[in-house]
Amino acid sequence: MTSTIVIADDDRDIRELVRISLTRAGFEVVADVDDGNAALAAILALAPDVAILDVAMPGLTGLEVCRLVREQLTLAHVNILLLSAAADDASRSAGLTAGATDYLTKPFSPRELVARLATMSSEEQ
Repeated sequence: MTSTIVIADDDRDIRELVRISLTRAGFEVVADVDDGNAALAAILALAPDVAILDVAMPGLTGLEVCRLVREQLTLAHVNILLLSAAADDASRSAGLTAGATDYLTKPFSPRELVARLATMSSEEQ
């Protein structure tokens, strides 16, 4: 089973890096957006298996999107991976408290990203 993924980051280069890495690894990217409002709309409309959210985006932040998604019972299955330049424990804790499945700091290795998503996918089955 191929996992469907929504990517949300205001940095076009990071979105492209993530999209290419995931596509090569066999994941299906169903949306690629540049702000939190578009991310929430895509997640609500597409109910992906995974949402990769930048913490600092225009409109809604990744943390706000995460909290709003977690309020929707129909989206309980969505794994949320937060991407952030903030590597401190408080930021990581805030992300996990908001309901994130995982938290990855920038800069990140595309291989590590793929490995984390593969682990999420295998845990679903």
